Amino acid sequence: MFEVLRSYFECRFSLTGEQFDFIKNFFSPKHLKKGGQILREGEVAKYTAFVEKGCLRSYVIDNKGKEHIVQFAPETWWLGDTDSIRTGKPTIYFIDAIEESDVLLLDAPSHLKIIEDVPGYAAAFQTGIQKHAAAKDRRIVASLAATAEERYNDFLKTYPSIAQRVPQHMLASYLGITPETLSRIRKQLWRKK
Repeated sequence: MFEVLRSYFECRFSLTGEQFDFIKNFFSPKHLKKGGQILREGEVAKYTAFVEKGCLRSYVIDNKGKEHIVQFAPETWWLGDTDSIRTGKPTIYFIDAIEESDVLLLDAPSHLKIIEDVPGYAAAFQTGIQKHAAAKDRRIVASLAATAEERYNDFLKTYPSIAQRVPQHMLASYLGITPETLSRIRKQLWRKK
């Protein structure tokens, strides 16, 4: 089960077999059926999930009961509520599987132990955090300044494989538009071809 994780790390830093054996002992495998949850609003997050197979999503539900998808996480992506893990405060997020998924869970003390004992891990983690922050900033700017069609086209260009895997209503939620608007945009783009 740990082949994807090993490959992921080897692409980011030099890793010996002994170091990987050390690292993998800190991860807990979990299988999720479609719809299976690893976090619910109001719980304190204990783990970050690395997706080996499948696709997860994180979302919030507003006071009217409407879902707002914050992030999708396919294979080799990480997903969790780092603020809840760091502070011990209840999360505002739900995290569940969009499709049958295999994840590896890592708790905060284990993460810190790996940072201390595996030299390349800390630098790779820092780079990942910076990339994630930059992507989040781009998304905020797009949601403030771009049209719905521009946001959709950017999503297709940036995450083509995710666009093919998630249901239309979830993609619409992520983009901050209604499914009807997304359908209309898709029809208009199809006609332009």
